[in-house]
Amino acid sequence: MAKVNLCHVEIKENPSLFLDPLEFEISFECSEELSEDLEFKIIYVGSAECCDYDQVLDSVLVGPVPIGRHMFLFKANPPDPCKVLDQDLIGVTVILLTGSYRDREFVRVGYYVNNDYVDPEMKENPPAKPVIEKLQRNILVSEPRVTKFHIKWDD
Repeated sequence: MAKVNLCHVEIKENPSLFLDPLEFEISFECSEELSEDLEFKIIYVGSAECCDYDQVLDSVLVGPVPIGRHMFLFKANPPDPCKVLDQDLIGVTVILLTGSYRDREFVRVGYYVNNDYVDPEMKENPPAKPVIEKLQRNILVSEPRVTKFHIKWDD
C-alpha cells in the first residue's frame, strides 16, 4: 500500500505566456510517517522524438512529512527555449510532475501542453523562426494522465 497519495494538483495562471513561470498547488496525503523527504520535479518534454531535450525545470524536497494531509505551492522557471528545437516550440508537448521517495518514483502526472501564438495573424502565418515572446502555453488540466508506481517505501 502506498504511504503517500496525491490528492489534487491545481495549475495556477493557465493559460500563460511561454516565458512565464509555472506554478502548481499540490495536495497529498501521508498515511504513515516517513523517515526521509519526498522529492517532486517538474519536467518539460522538449521533443516527442528524443529525451535529450527534456528539461527538469525544478525539483523540491518536502519534509519532514508527518501523517496527514499536506499542501504546498511549487513554482518553477519556464523551459529554456534555446534547449528546444524550433520545430518543437509550437504545437503539443507534455509537462510531467513526478513524486519520488528515496529516488523511487511513486507517482507521475502528465499534462498535454499546447504552445501557440495568441495573435490570429501569427497563427495563420507563423514566422519561420518562432517568436518566443508571443507564444502562449496552455496546459490541458482537465485530463491529466496519472501513473502510480508500487515502490518499497522503507527498508
